[in-house]
Amino acid sequence: MVDNFTIHDRELFNLLLGRPGGKTTTNILNEILIQPRNANQLSNILHLDYKTILYHMNILCNHEYVIKEKFDNFYWYQPSDKLISNLEEYNLIKNMQESLTHKAGDGPHKI
Repeated sequence: MVDNFTIHDRELFNLLLGRPGGKTTTNILNEILIQPRNANQLSNILHLDYKTILYHMNILCNHEYVIKEKFDNFYWYQPSDKLISNLEEYNLIKNMQESLTHKAGDGPHKI
């Protein structure tokens, strides 16, 4: 239980908050929730290395939160039904992640 909310999807919670790359994974999910995208588009939009995008997409596909489909010469990534059915919980976890990020910025290193 976190801040009076029970997390039911522990897998999604661990992907986004339980590992160092969780914020990048969240940023990628935010973009593909807007519209399906390929890795090159995500790389350009998020200003991340192409290989970094592929790394996160492989994790998301392996956990079945993202679907990878080939169209012409590109692979397109889109939210899976598993992610769509957990959008409320995704948004809750994302908000907790943002809250933790802001709290970390208020620590002793802030000038």
